[in-house]
Amino acid sequence: MPRKILIITPDILGVLMAGPAIRAFEMAKALARIGEVRLVSTVRAELVQDDFEVSYADDLQLRAHADWAEVIVFQGHVLAGYPWLRDPKNILVADIYDPMHLEVLEQGKALPSDARYAQAVQTAEVLNAQIERADFMLCASDKQRDFWLGQLAALCRINPATYDEDASLRSLLTVAPFGIEDNAPVQTRHGIKGVIPGIGESDTVILWGGGIYNWFDPITLIRAVHALSATRPDLRLFFLGVKHPNPNVPEMEVSLKARELAIELDLLDRVVFFNEGWVPYQERANFLLDADLGVSTHFDHLETSFSFRTRILDYMWASLPIVSTDGDTFANIIRTHELGRVVPPNDVPALELALDDLLYTEGEHARAQENVVRYAQDLKWADMLRPLVDFCRNPHRAADNIRGVLSPRNQRVADLQYRIDSLERSTSWRLTAPVRWLRSVANHHRAAATDCVKARRANRSHHSDGVS
Repeated sequence: MPRKILIITPDILGVLMAGPAIRAFEMAKALARIGEVRLVSTVRAELVQDDFEVSYADDLQLRAHADWAEVIVFQGHVLAGYPWLRDPKNILVADIYDPMHLEVLEQGKALPSDARYAQAVQTAEVLNAQIERADFMLCASDKQRDFWLGQLAALCRINPATYDEDASLRSLLTVAPFGIEDNAPVQTRHGIKGVIPGIGESDTVILWGGGIYNWFDPITLIRAVHALSATRPDLRLFFLGVKHPNPNVPEMEVSLKARELAIELDLLDRVVFFNEGWVPYQERANFLLDADLGVSTHFDHLETSFSFRTRILDYMWASLPIVSTDGDTFANIIRTHELGRVVPPNDVPALELALDDLLYTEGEHARAQENVVRYAQDLKWADMLRPLVDFCRNPHRAADNIRGVLSPRNQRVADLQYRIDSLERSTSWRLTAPVRWLRSVANHHRAAATDCVKARRANRSHHSDGVS
């Protein structure tokens, strides 16, 4: 029978979309083939689709959608913002393709120490709550899956119930990466060449295909392009997106530093160009197909190790050879399948040489491009999302949820208080500073939750809450 599937994203669904919204949109397209789909944004929705419903929902409207649905797929902070979704009647799919708690370590560097620590702990708790309650989880790569399995083990989601149901645990946590569109890109107009002042139709364009975030390294790239442009006067570097379409995402420090360096080296609007807006999702082919090469440079840190650079999928969709920093999932793919060049982090000469070789050495660009076309054939969204589609055909509660190993925690404040009590009994579970932060949050809400907390404590001796 056709299933009723609700997909919730905390991102904007519109002409301008970032990664989370794009992923939710493609999920809706794939799942619309097997059921009735509602794609909902908790921020703003402006899309109109024929084969599924797209809408914005506040708390009350979201409750109505959840009552309708047989399966609920969600991302990001949705469960933290709407904790009533944990209701045991809901079959929940958590899309944890983005290790947010690693990103905030870089993103929050400019914050005061206490605020940075609070942000890190809060983000980890947001993900823990999803992992503890979800019936099915999706991540972006096998390496990422190994990372998440460690977190599942720490939260006791790897237990006799889940292990006996499936010793591989793929029925609980599986890989469903970003994909590329089934249809080849079609250029309806030029987006860069001959359109952007300072970039001619015959110029050679390196494309930075997305936002500039603190875990990326545009500085090394700009320095390499500066050095190479001395002998390659037709070389241009174009940053596709600077201002994120979601107003809740601020411009990041490294983005400002990149612009300052371009000005300092006298490259701005001459060799290095920044697109101040965000390219509409359905128009990005016009920009991608004006590029000669896609680039992704980043630092050597923890976020890199478990990242999945979704912009590289767009490069493959447009058959662009790729130059990337070593250390992430795609570096090994690029190296193994000869899709371009991989360079060490923070190495300006190596990056300059890789760009020059791939763009200007006869035959190298064409050879890499042929390899990209071949490899991209197996990356279609329909194939990448097959595990999600298969689960939604036959949705079911996780084995440990059925047996009550993990009871749902519908009262967020009461759960927080219980967690604090547990933390204070165990010196190995968390550090002192996060415990103090958690207690400050609980104190802030204590007046509204006193009765619930007292009831929880009174009943603790009679039944187990199951929080690990």
